[in-house]
Amino acid sequence: MAIEFKIPDLGENVDTGEVVAILVKEGQTIAKDDPVVELETGKATIEVPSDTAGKITQLHVKEGDSVKPGQVVLTLEGDGADDEAQDEPPSGKAEEKEQEDASKDEKEDEKDEKAEEKEEPAKQEPEEKKDAEEEKAAVGSKEEAAPQPAPSQGDRLPVAAAPSVRKFAREVGVNIAQVSGTGAKGRITVDDVKAHAKRLLTQPGAPAMTGSAAIRVPPLPDFSKWGEVERERMNNVRKMTAQHMALCWGTIPHVTQHDKADITDLEKMRKRYAKKAEMAGGKLTLTAMLLKIVASALKVYPQFNASVDLANEELVLKKYINIGVAVDTPKGLVVPVVRDVDKKNIIELSVELTEIAEKSRDGKVSPNDMQGGTFTISNLGGIGGSHFTPIVNHPEVAILGVGRGAYESIFIDHEFVPRMMLPMSLSYDHRVIDGADGARFLHWIAEAIQEPLLVAMEG
Repeated sequence: MAIEFKIPDLGENVDTGEVVAILVKEGQTIAKDDPVVELETGKATIEVPSDTAGKITQLHVKEGDSVKPGQVVLTLEGDGADDEAQDEPPSGKAEEKEQEDASKDEKEDEKDEKAEEKEEPAKQEPEEKKDAEEEKAAVGSKEEAAPQPAPSQGDRLPVAAAPSVRKFAREVGVNIAQVSGTGAKGRITVDDVKAHAKRLLTQPGAPAMTGSAAIRVPPLPDFSKWGEVERERMNNVRKMTAQHMALCWGTIPHVTQHDKADITDLEKMRKRYAKKAEMAGGKLTLTAMLLKIVASALKVYPQFNASVDLANEELVLKKYINIGVAVDTPKGLVVPVVRDVDKKNIIELSVELTEIAEKSRDGKVSPNDMQGGTFTISNLGGIGGSHFTPIVNHPEVAILGVGRGAYESIFIDHEFVPRMMLPMSLSYDHRVIDGADGARFLHWIAEAIQEPLLVAMEG
């Protein structure tokens, strides 16, 4: 029997991929779990395995094609009865489940309505006016918005969304009436609002959201009027970077503080123990040592290892420490994550960092390798420069940027002495972290670099 193999779910927030290699050919017989195509999804490259066995009769994609989950990749001949049986719900169960979902959703709607009436009975009308004004600003209308009467119990807004979701939409500057819901019966979720905001940020001529304000981005002029131009298509890494950085910059109120750390003695230690790391298969870099120091700092200052949950007005304080490390690759910036940094020694971190950096540059890093980070380090010292302003990697709340160390004359004990100083830049989410806390955190890192014993004593 003919079986169609379709692209499966590619992971959280991944709705498309580019075919970079086809690993099979027509007429080939494959087994279940054999890889059939290699996809580049955003900043990662993954192999997609077949979910069934059989002989390939037709390929429906070619290298360079853009594909989405559910799209047919190939057709093969085989016995897919078992696979289909697994996908087919038991007789009579589908309708029963649908009724249960509908009942559950109706109860959730009633619960949300009661909560909305209880929490914000007097604010209903102003909130709807605010939504109308935001919609008016987004489309550039000059007409005056008419006041909206507060809906009665039997005449509610035709928007299926919980009060917390509506509040989140207002806080990020999204008109919830324009959001498409993916929940049960078209219900709008927080993820739907985020996805809509991301689309607005990346569409030319569409409203770009910065906080709660909608700003119209004008279309680009015809540059060819002034001289010769050339257009180059963005690769997937660059497109994902552009979208994510716009989201981060547009939704996080950034503050950046700068400091310097004396790494003269740390550099001597790094060179002294470099061979131990090489024998273990790694490279003892300053970034590997900073991983351990930053992990200790996050234990002392846990608010830097958090995320903001605006929908529930809570801080999510993580008990684990996974640090992303920005890696420069031929296709652009990627940020693989080193997990459980606080539980590993510096030699182990140097080996893992070396391996994941090589995978990133070879384009073999997986989506899982870039998820779950709680803090990020961006080290530009190998390229050059001093202080800069790194952008916080949403949903994290802070990032440490490091420049190139250089010798400076430092006044110590009544005389100037040459010391190698490391420029550091800490960007953080000002909704969570105050300036005084930022200064303390950065100063603690500088002290730990100069006095490594502090890591063992406090971290």
